[in-house]
Amino acid sequence: MKRKIDIDLLEWKANKSRKVLLLRGARQVGKTYSVRALAEKFTNFLEVNFEEEKAVKLFFQESLNPNQLCEKLSAYFSIPIIEGETLLFFDEIQACPEAISSLRFFHEKMPGLHLVAAGSLLELVLSQIPSHGVGRIQSLFMYPMSFDEFLAALDENALIEIKNSKSMLPISEVFHRKIIGYLKVFYVVGGMPEIVKTYSETKDILECQKKIADILESFKDDFAKYKKRVVVSRLQEVFESIAFQAGGKFKYSRIESFHNHRALKDALDLIIQAGLAYKVYHTAAKGAPLGAQIKHNKFKVVLFDTGVHFRILGLSNADILVAENIEMINKGSLAEVFVGNELIKSADNRAREQLYYWHNEKKGAFAEIDYVVQRDRQIIPIEVKSGKTGKMQSMHVFIAQNNSKKGIRLSLENFAKYNNICVLPLYSTNMV
Repeated sequence: MKRKIDIDLLEWKANKSRKVLLLRGARQVGKTYSVRALAEKFTNFLEVNFEEEKAVKLFFQESLNPNQLCEKLSAYFSIPIIEGETLLFFDEIQACPEAISSLRFFHEKMPGLHLVAAGSLLELVLSQIPSHGVGRIQSLFMYPMSFDEFLAALDENALIEIKNSKSMLPISEVFHRKIIGYLKVFYVVGGMPEIVKTYSETKDILECQKKIADILESFKDDFAKYKKRVVVSRLQEVFESIAFQAGGKFKYSRIESFHNHRALKDALDLIIQAGLAYKVYHTAAKGAPLGAQIKHNKFKVVLFDTGVHFRILGLSNADILVAENIEMINKGSLAEVFVGNELIKSADNRAREQLYYWHNEKKGAFAEIDYVVQRDRQIIPIEVKSGKTGKMQSMHVFIAQNNSKKGIRLSLENFAKYNNICVLPLYSTNMV
């Protein structure tokens, strides 16, 4: 399955001044798969999984000298490590903090070697290592598959070209309805590579959901690794509460078995650090940059995958797949979760994308914009409508208060334009 990040990986390979590459993202988003695909461009490939090859950790405890490490690793795996010819891959590197510390020395002493490191709980480990190679390491962030990547996995490349047309004119109703059909499926199965692969091969949604349940169990196993910092059951409660609170301001008091604020905050921070959810901060949106105008105590939270979100809420497959208007059964704020994830996935992989929303702080006039984005120096409000219709009162309030030149509404409607408001189908969120 082709991924957007494959282009970034090839550019990194060809860059003569490249740094050691650190792939960051939640578990099972496809990091290992993408590196193995990149390995096909090399003469040799040596993969070290620190969770499986525990004995190898001893090499890094003895010395962090890259030449000595390569000599030992080459002998241990019987694979030559040659600069320019070998791709060296440190997988699950969070299991060996010494290996993380070694990365800076590879950049300094073996700059010609292609070295990629990856891990699923990296943020937690990196925060405990004072200096892991800042300035010597390049990061790329990976996420579950986007809707375009989902369509590509189904060999629907023609539909991708049609929906991403720059003309912004309405597309044929036949194609519009077909893409919406796929969008409904994507809401249910999500973008985890294993699940997308299962759906592309079997078209069995029930089997996909069984595998999503298995993935959720694996997250629980991961949570057990955090038990020194946060009680596992508390992490699970907060994780599930994110799904139930989607679409509104996140409130710790709404978690079923309410604990003290600090404990719940720590649990949420760990979940976000692990890449399993994203905060959406409230911003005044008076100008650029949006991040300079946030209120840290006002935020929403969205899970990192619609399939996981859907599974936790226990929504009905039939309701989603046959409904003409998703708004009728959108108790789980699926459209808003989908849009947040697509905005993140379509951004530059070299940095973490931050999401923002806005609500009117003037008394007596409620208005809320689901997302606010910055494009160059322009601030653009985005309203998300899960159906084909909906008033745009909040949009007009925002535009009037902030002197915005345009707004965007995402819905099930075909491409259209109403004065300075562009209407895009939800499936074209990546074009925002």
